[in-house]
Amino acid sequence: MGQAQSKYRFLLIHAFTLPEKSQYLHRPITGPKETRLPNYEVVKDVLEDVDWDVHPGPVAPYGDWAVENRAEFAMVAAGRLPIVREACESGRYNGIVLLGGGEPGFQESREIARPYGIPVTACAFSQMHIAAMLGNRFSVIDLAESHNMYYYNLVVQHRMTERCASIRNINFPFPRPGHAGGASPRTEREKARRGEQSAMVETAVSEAIAAIEEDGAEVITFGCSATFWLKSFVEQRLHEIGWEIPVLEGYTCAIALAKAMVDLKVSASGLTYPSDRPKKWRRKKMF
Repeated sequence: MGQAQSKYRFLLIHAFTLPEKSQYLHRPITGPKETRLPNYEVVKDVLEDVDWDVHPGPVAPYGDWAVENRAEFAMVAAGRLPIVREACESGRYNGIVLLGGGEPGFQESREIARPYGIPVTACAFSQMHIAAMLGNRFSVIDLAESHNMYYYNLVVQHRMTERCASIRNINFPFPRPGHAGGASPRTEREKARRGEQSAMVETAVSEAIAAIEEDGAEVITFGCSATFWLKSFVEQRLHEIGWEIPVLEGYTCAIALAKAMVDLKVSASGLTYPSDRPKKWRRKKMF
């Protein structure tokens, strides 16, 4: 007898991919799917009962460095939508998880997937909603000024301005042309995992403490997916000094929310994401 099909059949889609020879490559793009999913060790438990694939995402059309600002996010968002449509049409998946903290193309992907009854989740959306269930207000630890302001718009878009206490910038941006020097999220992660002192960890811990003590945060979340690896380090340090506070990261939240939506047999409202010519339509939309 063959193995029973999993209840959850998910496609995880990266926000973008870079050429293999790019000097700014920040994650493996070949090899087993586990190696192509950053922080797999953090999310392997939540994926244990999931049949899953990981897609590299669209090749970055603007250059060979990581996405960080509004213009770059807009370009990769457009590139991710055909991948979502193809996944829906394939019939292979009953859930789609958009990787990447800035969730480019999320709203549009939900519009594409809704007629198929397939839930689409993303990291910022999932973290914010789960954080809002755990405490009164949450703060976001993020890596660069331009990304902070892009993420600020996501907080507004998801109607979380009354629940978000602050976005705290630790200022460890991705290397890019003209700004290739200094510590990068990847090198800091490697140092921390070797047991060496990481300035990125220390700064994130300091900003998390400030978010609690100065901003009123009761939950800590992260912005860019390049900061998600900080979760266990920040959580441990906060708990060691006595702060009994949940610390979330986007991949786990997005996968868990997708599973919950499959269990509930829901994807998205047809009033929020209407079909091209709906049989019923509203004469007035209110705020």
